[in-house]
Amino acid sequence: MNAPKSDFLKVLTERGFIHQTSDLEGIDAAAAEGRLTTYVGYDCTGPSLHVGHLLSIMMLHWLQKTGAGRPITLMGGGTTRVGDPSGKDESRKLLTVEQIEANKDSIKTVFSRFISFGEAKTDAMMVDNAEWLTKLNYIEFLRDVGRHFSVNRMLSFDSVKLRLDREHELSFLEFNYMILQAYDFVELNKRYGCILQMGGSDQWGNIVNGIDLGRRLGTPQLYAITCPLLTTASGAKMGKTASGAVWLNADSLSPYDYWQFWRNTEDSDVVRFLKLFTILEMDEIARLEAFQGADINEAKKILATEATALLHGREAAELAAETARKTFEQGTLAESLPTVEIASDVLKGGLGVLAAFGPDYAKLVPSSSEARRQIKSGGLRVNDQAVSDERGTLSLSDVTAEGVIKLSFGKKKHVLLRAV
Repeated sequence: MNAPKSDFLKVLTERGFIHQTSDLEGIDAAAAEGRLTTYVGYDCTGPSLHVGHLLSIMMLHWLQKTGAGRPITLMGGGTTRVGDPSGKDESRKLLTVEQIEANKDSIKTVFSRFISFGEAKTDAMMVDNAEWLTKLNYIEFLRDVGRHFSVNRMLSFDSVKLRLDREHELSFLEFNYMILQAYDFVELNKRYGCILQMGGSDQWGNIVNGIDLGRRLGTPQLYAITCPLLTTASGAKMGKTASGAVWLNADSLSPYDYWQFWRNTEDSDVVRFLKLFTILEMDEIARLEAFQGADINEAKKILATEATALLHGREAAELAAETARKTFEQGTLAESLPTVEIASDVLKGGLGVLAAFGPDYAKLVPSSSEARRQIKSGGLRVNDQAVSDERGTLSLSDVTAEGVIKLSFGKKKHVLLRAV
């Protein structure tokens, strides 16, 4: 294809969002005419999305900003009851309807940071596929929709094939997921004129199924764009750290820790991440690309601040940057470090260091075994003193004059335990 005509595809191309597409010229024409109503689906498997979801959210941002069409965030209130087998070696835990609804309500808050909702032509809308999936008549669905799916073809898709090749069980429930996702695409076209589905590259087979089902059921032409599943330059999966996933909700991961995640980006990833996860102009990114040696750290700080500002707001981002500066450059105890309150009675009785650093308190490490491993390598500190005894405890005597105990994992992750 020649250079894109639409601003939308120009942005996605130059910033590195595109992995696979169906009819690129058709997508370009619809975007140029402002009629590219587009959806991305988000299942409600947890109370927060993670940084791996950001690519598709940013694609919706650019769709809206360039005036290419209307974004639809599809909440998987229905499909979450089934569970997407893509990229999983075992079945997802089945959640109750109440858990799914609670997760959905918690997840919703993130999107308004990146796209605006309303009634105008390119204003985003949020839809839940439970609206139609929970009302389906099973026999009618099998006759009208199921007959268009070949089991032979379904077995060839990666989400199924990988599970079977590894001889891991794939339930009939999960096997139906791709049919439901395909049906979502057709239903969104019927209800809202949606013609494009975007998602991660692991969703390609499911999206193409939807395009094929639409053709068989007589919908207008449907389209697909997938973005790459990102890994860091060292090959690690994007968004995974030693202490767990990088969550987008502030109550799951503080703005400070989120800022630190981006600040710790590998040198060779900085420019790529500036293009994908910030809205800085390409000229400014080109200027930062020229930074060499120690100056790359300045580019990392800009990446961290801009990415954090998009999600948590400019004030929280600048506070995180200032907290980091005070903590690392001045060596002072910044009161705005992430803080966890702990009852004084717990400290009176003695709190084990493994528990203090673990998921019940500071959440700096995901488990006691990881805490032990970090202690052996000198990675954990209390009030800036290395922890050497895994059987050690924290008590009221460890509380500083500021009323806190400072826990540190490495040089850049800190949490304050505040005695109350």
